[in-house]
Amino acid sequence: MKLVLSAGSLYTLPLETVFELARDTGFDGMEVIINHDFQFQDNVALLRNLQQILPICSLHAPFMELDGWGDKIYQLRRTCKLAIDAGIPLINFHPPCWLTFEFKFWHWFNNIADFQQELGNDQVVITIENMPATGPFGSNPYLLAKTDRMIEFMQANNLFMTFDTAHMGSSKADFLHDFHRFYDSGKMRNIHFSDYGYGREHLLPGHGVLPLTRFLNHLRETRYNNTLTLELSPHEFPSELPEIRESLGEIFEYLVQETRQSEDNPQPPAGMAEPGPEMVPA
Repeated sequence: MKLVLSAGSLYTLPLETVFELARDTGFDGMEVIINHDFQFQDNVALLRNLQQILPICSLHAPFMELDGWGDKIYQLRRTCKLAIDAGIPLINFHPPCWLTFEFKFWHWFNNIADFQQELGNDQVVITIENMPATGPFGSNPYLLAKTDRMIEFMQANNLFMTFDTAHMGSSKADFLHDFHRFYDSGKMRNIHFSDYGYGREHLLPGHGVLPLTRFLNHLRETRYNNTLTLELSPHEFPSELPEIRESLGEIFEYLVQETRQSEDNPQPPAGMAEPGPEMVPA
């Protein structure tokens, strides 16, 4: 599988710096979130310059308001066009949210018969992300919050999936059952990898409560052959660049150890939190 870094993990740094850090660490590629860097310049040129440093494996459609990017429908369409123009193979987007009254987006979303054809022109893979339980009383306020419903919709509307471990873990720490159901659907094309615990998402492995080492072992054993995208909060990293570089290297070593090598007694690299009992490989 390809090991990818989400640029959002270090969004406080310039994009070029994040790409260079990922390249020097050994990552196979990057996922780029469309953010304020994409408001006032030639975005295709920006992406092509970044691709000279490290391949871009995916784009994440905006989840914030950006000047010139319109509503959620236009944002998604423009992200697809940008991916096609820059030769990027996959995009990811969030489903409509009833908590923020995205009814226009909801109506449009429900009327797309074939996402790959109508949005991707069969040139870029369109994936939807499972979302966290952030609504009232710990509910999931997004359309397709239920695993069954999401699988049915993806199958009926030719839509693929980016599976987010922290988002799924926000509603059930033992998320592996739902993961297997999504995996067995054949729709998974990208994985956002991070820990969840104590009401916080996108934590370092071992800083939350999810069975992430067991999860990675499963990916290796089943020969998952798509992208695993490390998507962390920048707060999980030190503040200075040399320490960021060292921390990123430790995380990458852990990912390589658990996904690409066989081991009898896996140990976390120096500086990584020791996995709890629920993270010991089966």
